[in-house]
Amino acid sequence: MSNTPDANAAFWMPFTNTRAFRAQPRMLSAARDMHYFTPEGRAVLDGVAGLWCVNAGHCRSSIVDAIQRQAAEADFLPSFQVGHPLAFELAERLAELMPRPLDRIFFTNSGSESVDTALKIALAYHRARGDGGRTRLIGRERGYHGVGFGGVSVGGIGANRRPYGPLLPGVDHLRSTHDPEHPFVRGQPRFGQDRAEDLERLIALHGADTVAAVIVEPLAGSTGVLVPPLGYLERLREICTRHGVLLIFDEVITAFGRLGAPTAAARFGVTPDLICMAKGLTNAAAPMGAVAVRRDIHDTIVEAAAPGIELFHGYTYSAHPLACAAGLATLDLYAREDLFGRAKALEPIWEEAVHGLRRARHVIDIRNLGLVAGIELASRDGAPGARAMDVFRRAFDAGVLIRITGDIVALSPPLIISEDQIGELCGQLAAALEVTD
Repeated sequence: MSNTPDANAAFWMPFTNTRAFRAQPRMLSAARDMHYFTPEGRAVLDGVAGLWCVNAGHCRSSIVDAIQRQAAEADFLPSFQVGHPLAFELAERLAELMPRPLDRIFFTNSGSESVDTALKIALAYHRARGDGGRTRLIGRERGYHGVGFGGVSVGGIGANRRPYGPLLPGVDHLRSTHDPEHPFVRGQPRFGQDRAEDLERLIALHGADTVAAVIVEPLAGSTGVLVPPLGYLERLREICTRHGVLLIFDEVITAFGRLGAPTAAARFGVTPDLICMAKGLTNAAAPMGAVAVRRDIHDTIVEAAAPGIELFHGYTYSAHPLACAAGLATLDLYAREDLFGRAKALEPIWEEAVHGLRRARHVIDIRNLGLVAGIELASRDGAPGARAMDVFRRAFDAGVLIRITGDIVALSPPLIISEDQIGELCGQLAAALEVTD
């Protein structure tokens, strides 16, 4: 990077306080296993798996080698009207990990694209059944479903919605499951399952024959780690089934071991109709997402279509060969090192460590499940988010990368984290809290 005054101005950074960054840039230039490295060579422990995505740790040689081999053999292979073997192999492997009967896989390039794809498939399915009046989509307050217009519309984070006007019509929202009256819960709360009844009320309000799909994160991550109450997801499933509404799980964060299982659906024992995924699919070594679809939904759309293209949807880079190579190598690595089982085994150790922050300065709540934790801080008067931002900067400068959302610190390390590194992560966070006003 040059030393000119505008050297760091050309890149308009995503979800970033640009003015603060330009005033004091914090840069990363390399990564290996559990650590990032600054351009000066200083190690930074990765407490958030990149952005919830590097589940197997950084620069794993088997994934790197697979991408390099594929790049030398074929840099790009289209998926419109022609195919390539890796796409079909990866789809089969993913279908084996998904709950039955979600064994039809549509490839995208990101979680945002996966969400918009799932919403479009839901609408197309009802239309193919002759039930085209089902156009309403229901999300949830504080839900995050990416940055496409569909995902922002069903999402429920105000700052992500307000700058863009009315968004998609015909969208409604369930209440968030978060209950600040019951802080410091370990695992799933035993209260709050009654909030699933919001769905019954919305269906009664709008009419079941108008509702196409409900989309929720089984565990809400980006909004600050909101764990579903016991029985809540099960009740959503029952209501959707009774009224013919499709249930979509946004598992962009929770799939591929984050909760100690291949999917949150498996962890909670609740099978949706579609699952959105991305992030851990390729260990973030190449951009890729996917939607797993119930077989009969796929078959209904295909069989109802006139001769020719059945679903007018897709992306230039759907099933990109480098991403497919990365995905296959990543799934092999997960299986070879039993990383999903490792995450499950580490969960009680992780829980004890993060709840050890209960008496740290400014902490007002801690939530956890799997290898995820949300540490909520008291906000400064008139300056929401400022305290957590200061903690982020202090932690980074001390050698630990965390993630913040508002005044909540989110932790979600690679699944290869050691017990000592769990202690280091929580210890450095406690130290940063202690010196933050």
